Amino acid sequence: MRSVLRELVGILESTVGEREAEAYINHVGVSLGQVLNEEYRAAFAEDRLDLAQVAATLVDLKARIDGGFFIESMDRNEIVLVNTACPFGDMVIGRTSLCRMTANVFGHIVAENLGYARVGIQEAIARGHSRCRVTIGIADPVLPVDTQASEFFASDQ
Repeated sequence: MRSVLRELVGILESTVGEREAEAYINHVGVSLGQVLNEEYRAAFAEDRLDLAQVAATLVDLKARIDGGFFIESMDRNEIVLVNTACPFGDMVIGRTSLCRMTANVFGHIVAENLGYARVGIQEAIARGHSRCRVTIGIADPVLPVDTQASEFFASDQ
């Protein structure tokens, strides 16, 4: 399955370009985020997850697909996650569009539960780094805005 997804992303990138491929992956990531968010809310028996539950959800959902995410830090303004094992393994190298899936799933889940998310991927195995480092701002964007980050808002706000 990972090989198939990697190849599909590669075909998209070479056919329509990396930017357009990322847009498609964005859509898939948000759709997947909606499904996963409902499943985790049901598992916690909550209408909305709190900060600790959200962070645990992000780590757990990646662990279930062989990712190596852990919480580097967490406070009322942001969650910082580090990943040492990409679910796609070495197949992710050069397929940075796949990082959009993570950003959008994380962004959707965080925003739907905490009201807002700004997801930035500072380091990525797909870009040749030894790990991934993902920062998720959860406070209103009063902090300096990372132009490479994506913003997400709760659907009920």
